[in-house]
Amino acid sequence: MAGALEGVRVVEFANYVAGPYAGGLLADLGADVVKVETPPNGDPYRGWANGNYSAMFCSLNQNKRSIVLDLKSERGLEVARSLCSRADVVIENLRPGVMDRLGLGYDQLRAGNEGLIYCSITGFGIDGPYSDRPGYDTVGQAMSGLMSLLTDMDDPKPMGTSLSDHLGGLFGAYAILAAYAARSRTGIGQRVDTSLLQATASIIAENFARFLHDGGTPPTRRTRAQTAQVYAVTDQHGAPFVVHLSSPDKFWRSLLGAIDREDLLEDPRFADRPSRIAHRADIERVLREVFATADRDTWLARLRAADVPSAPIYDLGEVIEDPQVQHLGLVETVEHPVAGRMRMLGSGVNLHGTPTRTGPAPIAGEHSEEILAELGLPADHLTATAPV
Repeated sequence: MAGALEGVRVVEFANYVAGPYAGGLLADLGADVVKVETPPNGDPYRGWANGNYSAMFCSLNQNKRSIVLDLKSERGLEVARSLCSRADVVIENLRPGVMDRLGLGYDQLRAGNEGLIYCSITGFGIDGPYSDRPGYDTVGQAMSGLMSLLTDMDDPKPMGTSLSDHLGGLFGAYAILAAYAARSRTGIGQRVDTSLLQATASIIAENFARFLHDGGTPPTRRTRAQTAQVYAVTDQHGAPFVVHLSSPDKFWRSLLGAIDREDLLEDPRFADRPSRIAHRADIERVLREVFATADRDTWLARLRAADVPSAPIYDLGEVIEDPQVQHLGLVETVEHPVAGRMRMLGSGVNLHGTPTRTGPAPIAGEHSEEILAELGLPADHLTATAPV
């Protein structure tokens, strides 16, 4: 069956993570995403492993077609403009002003394509006092406040995943889909943009709401864990797991039953949720002592039998072996005619009438001749020495 975005044409001028992730999300939904790469090796993220085809690059560029264009040459720009004139969507994540200097800015392209949706993903925004600064994932996490909620501010550590980059791509795709829906009513495209700073701040709106409403001390990593009654613990062998009691009183009662500590039901320190929040350290002490007496599987079985929200803290190897993850089919095997077979994560959503797709990422320039032919140009158009 056709994907939800079958027939939607996207041109991507983007490297590394945020822009390619936005394009990859649209490609998963069936859009024809043409990735414009610069010579000689294309997106620098390709080179994060041997062979110019890194696993990290593949995770962001599945299902796309690749053409290599020298945007400093007239022929390369000619082909780029021709692609954009036929596109529904353009995605770019260059520094503000670069696309305009190339003649590929929004105002320049929309003159010949009124329905164009033009998405810019930057570090800090398309204008403003920080707009010309280099924006990378860790900078976005730090300046948005997200990192303050994920690390100990007295002993800060960088995170092990590119959260801000991926959030920038996710919000970019979200804006594109909204603009596409609006265009279906009006026939008019528009410019949309997001940034690592804006997207990441948006995702922690709950924490901002608490701070903006109450004022006082900004929330920290412990704030939500305390109010949501979340506990991270280890078993007798050091295997980690979590318990999330949330607000219903029944989960506290069920927890005590599962660990044979119903005696604490009469303890005034734990009489209600506010009291338990106030005496969190006492509860942590009890849980550490109890859970150190048996293994994780035993405790999780008892907690699940009592309907207590709980789960092991997995490493990635444990994730892909989990029966529910396997049932969902999250890990798929795809095969590229040149690069061979590889395992990849599939889409994060299920569309039952217009299913998503999982396919290999392209080799740099793999589809150059094919795309040139679609534009009515000869295969040697970019390399021929004759005048344009």
